[in-house]
Amino acid sequence: MSNTNPMVDSNFQKLVSAAKSQAEPQRLLFLLAKSERENKAKKSKARGTITPIACVDKLPEELSTIKKFTSEADQITTDWDMILIAGMNGSGGKAPTTEEAEPLLNKMANDLMGGQDLSRYLILTRDDQQVELMSE
Repeated sequence: MSNTNPMVDSNFQKLVSAAKSQAEPQRLLFLLAKSERENKAKKSKARGTITPIACVDKLPEELSTIKKFTSEADQITTDWDMILIAGMNGSGGKAPTTEEAEPLLNKMANDLMGGQDLSRYLILTRDDQQVELMSE
């Protein structure tokens, strides 16, 4: 039996590891969102809307697995199926505060609602699958 842990190579775990390895401390920003498909096309051709539901910010040291993150996020709301994620650099050896993160969390929500380019964000499903959004 193998002792390898498949979660070590997960998208979420790679993100947390990358944030921890930066020269300056990071704060990770999470926008929980709900997708609604308008048609029955294949997922790669699906059309629909994505609505922001809630924002959360965390230090990388507060995160371990996507399963633990989703469990904690579900205590806020279960009405989400994807996460938009961004990182925020600290300075002088200090991570950004929650208060400093708030304007960027608002920007993430506004970018989503305004149909802006979301390619700067990592987008994952609840089960750690990366999502690529295409605009028309």
